Amino acid sequence: MPTGHNTEIRTDIPHSARIWNYWMGGQDNYDIDRQVGDASLEIDPDIGEMATESRRFLIRAVSHLAGEVGVRQFLDIGTGLPTMQNTHEVAQNIAPDARIVYVDNDPLVLTHARALLTSTTDEGVTTYIEADFNTPEQIIEAAHNILNLTQPVGVMFMGVLGHAQTYDGLLRIVRTVMAAVPSGSYLVYWDGTTDSPYYVRMCEEYAKSGGVPYIPRTQDQLRGVFDGLDLLEPGFGKITHWRRPEIELATVRDVAAYGGVARKP
Repeated sequence: MPTGHNTEIRTDIPHSARIWNYWMGGQDNYDIDRQVGDASLEIDPDIGEMATESRRFLIRAVSHLAGEVGVRQFLDIGTGLPTMQNTHEVAQNIAPDARIVYVDNDPLVLTHARALLTSTTDEGVTTYIEADFNTPEQIIEAAHNILNLTQPVGVMFMGVLGHAQTYDGLLRIVRTVMAAVPSGSYLVYWDGTTDSPYYVRMCEEYAKSGGVPYIPRTQDQLRGVFDGLDLLEPGFGKITHWRRPEIELATVRDVAAYGGVARKP
């Protein structure tokens, strides 16, 4: 997750992308991440479920856009560490010619980029941009060399904008990127909310650990990110419920994560 420019991998400071990787059963984390990850689970036992459900939401959203909607370009900003079924794998399984640009500035994520790029299709494109989401103009400039910005783009901010220091800053980031893509593009977005006191407390404790703070926001604030865009059914809501098969809904555990998918008119 983009959280400020780094030139080296710090193994003495926890990193949210590596902790997320740990919660999802990945191997790309360090002792400090596992310590903080375990402490976080003690405060909020649902956080591991949030990590897993966020990836399921990504899979459903990208599948819908690449499939029924026909989007062939994706800009995944703050992609984090690869785990199961990454954006390019989901999109290119449906549309082998899809072009995916990942954006991150964490050195460990960028180290993994080379390995990920070998799993792309011959017809498609998968690449990484080293950039911070706090500099959306730089992201657009770099993406312009890879994506055709006269054609629709699926822009993705998946659980990373809690790291934006202010809500106004969060809105500026999203709106700058969405202003640069054409009508018919889509925003896929979710973040953690203040609904769960356990989650809020966990975020407060994480900030004390030396990691870059993650700020939970209200549902109304998250819904406001979609202002000016047309939300797809079922609208803004729990990511666990977004276009989920009816048969699965009865057993879904709720987590403090909300978002949606919206079209730029």
